[in-house]
Amino acid sequence: MPIIKNSKIKDRDLKPLLTDWNDADGCFATDMIIVDGMKIGYMYREEPVNDYDSGWRFLSGTESSGYMNNPKNGGAYTLNKLANYDPEIIPLLKSPCGTAYKRDAMGILQKVEE
Repeated sequence: MPIIKNSKIKDRDLKPLLTDWNDADGCFATDMIIVDGMKIGYMYREEPVNDYDSGWRFLSGTESSGYMNNPKNGGAYTLNKLANYDPEIIPLLKSPCGTAYKRDAMGILQKVEE
């Protein structure tokens, strides 16, 4: 049985922000974003695991390894849902797999250079 989480933004309140997105729109986000409402502090794109997965992963940037190792602390969502939490991600979503962004001291998502 799926776990029902108390999302900070209810599905009925989501705005259609990605109306021109035609690719897979599934992603992973931690509960620190979805339930607690923290800003996205770190995002990266890896190879998708299925046809519905965009490859995007979203974290607050404060999750411990123990937190990340507990599958109950995150879930699968649509990119549009994450864009409603943090519209600043929208122009970054077309970035290729292998790309990562992290918030700098000024609170701006900056590309992480390898």
